[in-house]
Amino acid sequence: MLKQVEERLNHHQPRIVGTQLPEAAVLIPITDSPEPELVFTRRATHMSTHSGEVAFPGGKRDPSDKDLIDTALRESYEEVGLPMEKVRVIGQTGSVVSRFGLEVTPIIGIIDANTPLKANMDELDRIFKVPVRYFLDESHITFNHWKLKDQDYMMPSFYYQDYLIWGLTAVMLVEFLNITLDADIALDAPQFHSHYLRQRA
Repeated sequence: MLKQVEERLNHHQPRIVGTQLPEAAVLIPITDSPEPELVFTRRATHMSTHSGEVAFPGGKRDPSDKDLIDTALRESYEEVGLPMEKVRVIGQTGSVVSRFGLEVTPIIGIIDANTPLKANMDELDRIFKVPVRYFLDESHITFNHWKLKDQDYMMPSFYYQDYLIWGLTAVMLVEFLNITLDADIALDAPQFHSHYLRQRA
């Protein structure tokens, strides 16, 4: 599975969002194990934004970050204690726009399954892993109606144990699965209909 993921990303040309919005990046960490897993976090309930929501580790780009890969790795270290040198970056998927006005770029990285992780309790209350194959089972996908500026959308979401994976995190997850593992999950999200999307030259 990981070999196919890496090969697909190596040949993928990520979509670029043509905005002047502040930049952010998340890391989509995949464990290097016989049954690869994805690492997720749950935001602490006291946070002013995204409280209680499931997310990939990540955040806004700092002026000192040399690029968005640096942003994703730095934020992952700050949030879950994942050492930058323990991540093998293998590519990225298309940028998306959050409801808070950030241009978010997903960075894909492989980590050792035994890498110890520790939640920064100032920002998170949980770190958990989900087998990649779980998301490839159609019975685990739910589509919810969502309306934005008089336009209707059907947005994917997943329930895993006590966790709900939805919103922008689900959008980034599904695009990753579609690109790398032929998931063929419908992705009718606002980010893919807006006039500011353009392809990388």
